[in-house]
Amino acid sequence: MATISPRYDDQNIRIGWQVRIRKRGFPQQVRTFRTKAEAEAWARSIEAEMDRGVWQDRSEAERTTVGELLDRYAREVLADKKHCTPELSRLKTLDDAFGRVALARLTSSAIASFRDKRLRDEGRGGKPVSGQTVKHEIGLLHRVLKKAEREWGIALPMGLPTEKVQAPKLPQGRDRRLQGNEEERLLAACARARNPWLLPLTRFAIETAMRAGEMLETKGTADPETGERPIQTTGLLWKHVDLKKRTATLPMTKNGTARVVPLSSVAVEILRGLPRSMDGRVFGTTYEAIHLSFTRACKRAGIEDLRFHDLRHEATSRLFERGLNPMQVAAITGHKTLQMLKRYTHLRAEDLARLLG
Repeated sequence: MATISPRYDDQNIRIGWQVRIRKRGFPQQVRTFRTKAEAEAWARSIEAEMDRGVWQDRSEAERTTVGELLDRYAREVLADKKHCTPELSRLKTLDDAFGRVALARLTSSAIASFRDKRLRDEGRGGKPVSGQTVKHEIGLLHRVLKKAEREWGIALPMGLPTEKVQAPKLPQGRDRRLQGNEEERLLAACARARNPWLLPLTRFAIETAMRAGEMLETKGTADPETGERPIQTTGLLWKHVDLKKRTATLPMTKNGTARVVPLSSVAVEILRGLPRSMDGRVFGTTYEAIHLSFTRACKRAGIEDLRFHDLRHEATSRLFERGLNPMQVAAITGHKTLQMLKRYTHLRAEDLARLLG
C-alpha cells in the first residue's frame, strides 16, 4: 500500500510529495516528487508491476550515473583488451554527453538527440563526424548497458534504450579497385620510392589481403603527460612466418582472435627477397612512413583516390575471382560475417562473365 505525504523545508514551505510503498515480499520503495500527481502516477505504476510480478529494483540504476558505468566498463572490460584506444576515445565522447545522467533517466530520445548532434558536429581536424563513427559510439553504449543489465545486476527500468534508436544511415562502402594499367604504374612508382619497403609491402598486401596493422607497426594516441605513443601492433614478425608451410600466423588481429594466413607462391617469393632485421619484424618500417610514401607514389603514378587499405579490397576480390568460396576467403581475410566480407568484395562483371562460359 502506498502512502503519499507532503515534504517541507526548514521554513515549513512545501517542496514536494514523498511516496512510500510497503508491500509484503518486496523491499520498501521511497521516492519524492515535485507534484502530487507525479507521486500518485509513480505509485500506481510500481504497485501494478508488483501485482503482475514484473517489478525490478530500480534503486541502483537511480544511484548510478552513466559516467560511473562507463568507468567500470573501462576498468573491468577494456583493461584486458590489447588494442582498446578507439573504444577508450568513444567512452570519453559518451561520458561528455551522458556522464552525469542517472541510468534510470537515460532515454532513447536522449540517445537519438546525441546521434543527431554528433552527425552535425565536426570531429578532429574539422572533418564532419561520419555515420560509421556515431554507429560505433552508440554500439559501444549498447554493450555497456547490456553488460550492466545482464552481468552486473543493474536493472534498467526502461530496458535497453539503445535498442529503440535507429542507427545512422551509412554511406556507400568504397569500391575502389585497380583499373587498367594502374597496378603496373603503381608498382613502378613504388620501386622509385625512397622507402625501400614500399614496393614489397604493396605487392604483399595485394597477394594476402592483410590489413596494414597486421603487416606493420602502428602506434596509438600520444600520452598527454609523456607525449609517448604506445605501440598498438608490432606488425608481422619472422617468428610467425613458416615459408615451408607457406603460412603467416597473426596471434592477435583487429577482431581479437588469431588467424593463420596461407601464402601464395608470389607472397613467399616476396618474403624470401626481404632482408632480416634484428628486431624480428618482417617489414622494417611503420604504418605512418608507408602511408606517406604510398600517397607520394600514387601522385607520381598519376593515380587518384587510391588508399593503401584499398589494396585489401583488391586482394579480397581477386580471391573470389580465383574461384574460392566465401568460407575460404573469410578464413584468409579474417572477416567475421558474409555481410562484412561483401563490403570489401567488388567483382568485375567481365571476370564473372568468363566464369559463366
